[in-house]
Amino acid sequence: MYAVIGGSGLSKLPGFQLERRQVFRTPYGEPSGALMFGHLADEEVVFLARHGYGHTIAPHQINYRANMSALSQIADLDGILSVASVGGIRPDLLPGQLLIPDQILDYTSGRPSTFFEGSAQVEHIDFTWPYDQTLRSGLRAAADAINESVVFGGCYACTQGPRLETAAEVKRLARDGADIVGMTGMPEAALARELNIPYAHLALVVNSAAGVGSSAQEISHAQIAQVVAAGMSRVMGVVKSMIQLHRD
Repeated sequence: MYAVIGGSGLSKLPGFQLERRQVFRTPYGEPSGALMFGHLADEEVVFLARHGYGHTIAPHQINYRANMSALSQIADLDGILSVASVGGIRPDLLPGQLLIPDQILDYTSGRPSTFFEGSAQVEHIDFTWPYDQTLRSGLRAAADAINESVVFGGCYACTQGPRLETAAEVKRLARDGADIVGMTGMPEAALARELNIPYAHLALVVNSAAGVGSSAQEISHAQIAQVVAAGMSRVMGVVKSMIQLHRD
Protein backbone atom coordinates (compact mmCIF):
# COMPACT_ATOMS: atom_id res chain seq x y z
CA MET A 1 0.00 0.00 0.00
CA TYR A 2 1.21 3.49 -0.87
CA ALA A 3 0.68 6.63 1.17
CA VAL A 4 0.01 9.84 -0.75
CA ILE A 5 0.84 13.14 0.93
CA GLY A 6 -0.97 16.01 -0.73
CA GLY A 7 0.42 19.52 -0.67
CA SER A 8 -1.03 22.83 -1.83
CA GLY A 9 -3.78 22.16 -4.36
CA LEU A 10 -4.24 18.52 -3.33
CA SER A 11 -6.08 18.49 -0.01
CA LYS A 12 -8.39 15.81 -1.41
CA LEU A 13 -7.74 12.90 -3.78
CA PRO A 14 -10.06 12.95 -6.82
CA GLY A 15 -11.52 9.50 -7.35
CA PHE A 16 -10.55 8.36 -3.87
CA GLN A 17 -13.10 6.04 -2.28
CA LEU A 18 -12.87 6.72 1.43
CA GLU A 19 -13.47 3.76 3.71
CA ARG A 20 -12.27 4.96 7.09
CA ARG A 21 -10.49 7.73 8.92
CA GLN A 22 -8.03 6.87 11.64
CA VAL A 23 -6.45 9.23 14.15
CA PHE A 24 -2.91 8.23 15.08
CA ARG A 25 -1.24 9.27 18.31
CA THR A 26 2.50 9.87 18.18
CA PRO A 27 5.23 10.82 20.67
CA TYR A 28 5.65 14.02 18.66
CA GLY A 29 2.11 15.38 18.90
CA GLU A 30 -0.74 15.52 16.42
CA PRO A 31 -0.31 14.91 12.68
CA SER A 32 -1.81 17.31 10.15
CA GLY A 33 -5.02 15.29 10.28
CA ALA A 34 -6.51 11.85 10.46
CA LEU A 35 -5.13 9.35 7.98
CA MET A 36 -7.68 8.56 5.27
CA PHE A 37 -7.80 4.90 4.21
CA GLY A 38 -9.57 3.86 1.05
CA HIS A 39 -9.17 2.80 -2.56
CA LEU A 40 -7.78 4.60 -5.59
CA ALA A 41 -7.65 2.85 -8.95
CA ASP A 42 -8.98 -0.26 -7.16
CA GLU A 43 -5.91 -0.37 -4.91
CA GLU A 44 -5.77 0.41 -1.21
CA VAL A 45 -4.03 3.69 -0.39
CA VAL A 46 -3.77 6.04 2.57
CA PHE A 47 -3.96 9.80 2.15
CA LEU A 48 -2.75 12.67 4.31
CA ALA A 49 -3.21 16.37 3.57
CA ARG A 50 0.09 17.95 4.57
CA HIS A 51 -1.41 21.38 5.33
CA GLY A 52 -4.51 19.97 7.02
CA TYR A 53 -7.80 19.22 5.31
CA GLY A 54 -8.74 22.91 5.26
CA HIS A 55 -5.23 24.05 4.21
CA THR A 56 -4.77 25.82 7.54
CA ILE A 57 -1.23 24.77 8.50
CA ALA A 58 1.64 26.91 7.21
CA PRO A 59 4.75 25.13 5.88
CA HIS A 60 6.90 26.03 8.89
CA GLN A 61 4.19 24.92 11.33
CA ILE A 62 3.59 21.44 9.89
CA ASN A 63 4.36 18.73 12.41
CA TYR A 64 6.50 16.70 10.03
CA ARG A 65 7.67 14.29 12.70
CA ALA A 66 4.11 13.47 13.76
CA ASN A 67 3.08 12.96 10.12
CA MET A 68 5.95 10.58 9.42
CA SER A 69 5.55 8.80 12.74
CA ALA A 70 1.86 8.21 12.04
CA LEU A 71 2.59 6.81 8.58
CA SER A 72 5.32 4.56 9.99
CA GLN A 73 2.66 2.82 12.09
CA ILE A 74 1.08 1.34 8.94
CA ALA A 75 2.42 -2.21 8.81
CA ASP A 76 2.12 -2.83 5.06
CA LEU A 77 3.28 0.56 3.78
CA ASP A 78 5.30 0.21 0.55
CA GLY A 79 6.30 3.85 0.24
CA ILE A 80 5.27 7.50 0.31
CA LEU A 81 4.37 9.46 -2.81
CA SER A 82 4.72 13.13 -1.94
CA VAL A 83 2.92 15.64 -4.16
CA ALA A 84 4.10 19.24 -4.09
CA SER A 85 3.47 22.54 -5.86
CA VAL A 86 6.72 24.31 -6.71
CA GLY A 87 8.16 27.32 -8.48
CA GLY A 88 10.32 26.79 -11.54
CA ILE A 89 13.83 28.27 -11.30
CA ARG A 90 15.35 26.74 -14.42
CA PRO A 91 14.03 28.67 -17.44
CA ASP A 92 12.69 25.56 -19.20
CA LEU A 93 10.63 24.48 -16.19
CA LEU A 94 7.47 26.39 -17.06
CA PRO A 95 4.12 26.34 -15.23
CA GLY A 96 2.38 23.03 -15.80
CA GLN A 97 5.56 20.95 -16.01
CA LEU A 98 5.80 17.80 -13.88
CA LEU A 99 9.13 16.86 -12.36
CA ILE A 100 10.53 13.99 -10.29
CA PRO A 101 13.52 15.49 -8.43
CA ASP A 102 16.58 13.53 -7.34
CA GLN A 103 18.28 16.09 -5.07
CA ILE A 104 17.43 18.54 -2.28
CA LEU A 105 18.87 21.77 -0.93
CA ASP A 106 17.58 22.67 2.53
CA TYR A 107 17.21 26.35 3.47
CA THR A 108 14.76 25.86 6.33
CA SER A 109 15.42 26.77 9.95
CA GLY A 110 13.90 25.98 13.30
CA ARG A 111 11.92 22.95 12.16
CA PRO A 112 12.25 19.82 14.32
CA SER A 113 14.07 17.73 11.75
CA THR A 114 15.16 14.42 13.28
CA PHE A 115 13.95 11.56 15.42
CA PHE A 116 17.47 11.17 16.83
CA GLU A 117 17.39 13.45 19.84
CA GLY A 118 16.81 13.24 23.57
CA SER A 119 17.27 9.64 24.68
CA ALA A 120 17.37 8.26 21.13
CA GLN A 121 20.72 6.92 19.95
CA VAL A 122 22.03 9.17 17.19
CA GLU A 123 22.37 7.71 13.71
CA HIS A 124 23.94 9.61 10.82
CA ILE A 125 21.77 8.46 7.93
CA ASP A 126 23.14 8.34 4.41
CA PHE A 127 21.34 11.08 2.49
CA THR A 128 23.54 11.21 -0.61
CA TRP A 129 20.52 10.48 -2.77
CA PRO A 130 17.54 11.70 -0.72
CA TYR A 131 14.78 10.07 -2.76
CA ASP A 132 14.12 6.37 -3.20
CA GLN A 133 15.37 5.37 -6.64
CA THR A 134 12.85 2.55 -7.11
CA LEU A 135 9.91 4.84 -6.38
CA ARG A 136 11.33 7.52 -8.68
CA SER A 137 11.70 5.03 -11.52
CA GLY A 138 8.18 3.79 -10.83
CA LEU A 139 6.79 7.31 -11.15
CA ARG A 140 8.60 7.78 -14.45
CA ALA A 141 7.26 4.47 -15.77
CA ALA A 142 3.79 5.46 -14.59
CA ALA A 143 4.01 8.76 -16.46
CA ASP A 144 5.28 7.01 -19.61
CA ALA A 145 2.40 4.53 -19.43
CA ILE A 146 -0.13 7.34 -19.83
CA ASN A 147 2.01 9.47 -22.17
CA GLU A 148 2.45 12.18 -19.56
CA SER A 149 5.49 14.43 -19.94
CA VAL A 150 7.68 14.47 -16.86
CA VAL A 151 11.21 15.73 -16.21
CA PHE A 152 13.24 13.00 -14.51
CA GLY A 153 15.79 14.57 -12.21
CA GLY A 154 16.36 17.99 -10.76
CA CYS A 155 17.20 19.72 -7.50
CA TYR A 156 14.44 20.83 -5.11
CA ALA A 157 15.28 23.82 -2.90
CA CYS A 158 13.22 23.94 0.28
CA THR A 159 12.72 27.40 1.77
CA GLN A 160 11.13 28.37 5.06
CA GLY A 161 7.95 30.08 3.86
CA PRO A 162 5.18 30.94 4.12
CA ARG A 163 6.20 33.95 2.07
CA LEU A 164 7.47 33.46 -1.46
CA GLU A 165 11.11 34.18 -2.25
CA THR A 166 12.66 37.43 -3.43
CA ALA A 167 14.18 37.65 -6.91
CA ALA A 168 17.64 37.90 -5.30
CA GLU A 169 17.02 34.76 -3.25
CA VAL A 170 15.98 32.86 -6.37
CA LYS A 171 19.18 33.98 -8.08
CA ARG A 172 21.11 32.54 -5.14
CA LEU A 173 19.16 29.28 -5.35
CA ALA A 174 19.99 29.04 -9.05
CA ARG A 175 23.70 29.63 -8.35
CA ASP A 176 23.52 26.88 -5.73
CA GLY A 177 22.18 24.46 -8.34
CA ALA A 178 18.45 24.45 -7.56
CA ASP A 179 15.97 23.80 -10.36
CA ILE A 180 12.69 24.18 -8.44
CA VAL A 181 11.70 25.74 -5.13
CA GLY A 182 9.11 24.73 -2.55
CA MET A 183 8.49 24.97 1.18
CA THR A 184 7.66 21.47 2.44
CA GLY A 185 10.20 18.98 1.09
CA MET A 186 12.30 19.13 4.24
CA PRO A 187 12.51 17.72 6.82
CA GLU A 188 9.87 15.36 5.40
CA ALA A 189 12.26 13.49 3.12
CA ALA A 190 14.95 13.13 5.78
CA LEU A 191 12.48 11.88 8.38
CA ALA A 192 11.21 9.25 5.95
CA ARG A 193 14.82 8.11 5.43
CA GLU A 194 15.38 7.91 9.19
CA LEU A 195 12.34 5.62 9.38
CA ASN A 196 13.49 3.57 6.36
CA ILE A 197 10.32 4.40 4.44
CA PRO A 198 10.79 4.69 0.65
CA TYR A 199 9.91 8.27 -0.34
CA ALA A 200 9.71 10.17 -3.62
CA HIS A 201 8.46 13.53 -4.80
CA LEU A 202 6.17 14.32 -7.72
CA ALA A 203 6.31 18.08 -8.22
CA LEU A 204 4.02 20.30 -10.27
CA VAL A 205 5.52 23.62 -11.38
CA VAL A 206 2.73 26.13 -10.68
CA ASN A 207 4.64 29.33 -11.38
CA SER A 208 7.98 30.64 -12.50
CA ALA A 209 9.98 31.56 -9.41
CA ALA A 210 10.41 35.19 -8.40
CA GLY A 211 12.33 37.19 -10.98
CA VAL A 212 12.15 34.41 -13.59
CA GLY A 213 10.20 34.53 -16.86
CA SER A 214 6.55 35.49 -16.38
CA SER A 215 7.32 36.23 -12.72
CA ALA A 216 9.97 38.83 -13.53
CA GLN A 217 7.99 41.59 -11.83
CA GLU A 218 5.54 39.71 -9.60
CA ILE A 219 3.99 36.30 -9.07
CA SER A 220 0.36 35.99 -10.10
CA HIS A 221 -1.71 34.01 -7.61
CA ALA A 222 -4.56 33.92 -10.12
CA GLN A 223 -2.27 32.18 -12.61
CA ILE A 224 -1.12 29.74 -9.93
CA ALA A 225 -4.73 28.81 -9.20
CA GLN A 226 -5.36 28.13 -12.89
CA VAL A 227 -2.26 25.95 -13.22
CA VAL A 228 -3.10 24.02 -10.05
CA ALA A 229 -6.65 23.37 -11.23
CA ALA A 230 -5.43 21.96 -14.55
CA GLY A 231 -2.21 20.34 -13.34
CA MET A 232 -3.39 18.35 -10.35
CA SER A 233 -5.61 16.19 -12.57
CA ARG A 234 -2.44 15.24 -14.48
CA VAL A 235 -0.62 14.60 -11.22
CA MET A 236 -3.44 12.30 -10.19
CA GLY A 237 -3.18 10.52 -13.52
CA VAL A 238 0.44 9.66 -12.76
CA VAL A 239 -0.37 8.61 -9.19
CA LYS A 240 -3.20 6.33 -10.36
CA SER A 241 -0.96 4.87 -13.05
CA MET A 242 1.74 4.22 -10.44
CA ILE A 243 -0.74 2.41 -8.20
CA GLN A 244 -2.04 0.31 -11.10
CA LEU A 245 1.47 -0.67 -12.16
CA HIS A 246 2.26 -1.62 -8.58
CA ARG A 247 -0.81 -3.84 -8.44
CA ASP A 248 0.06 -5.54 -11.75
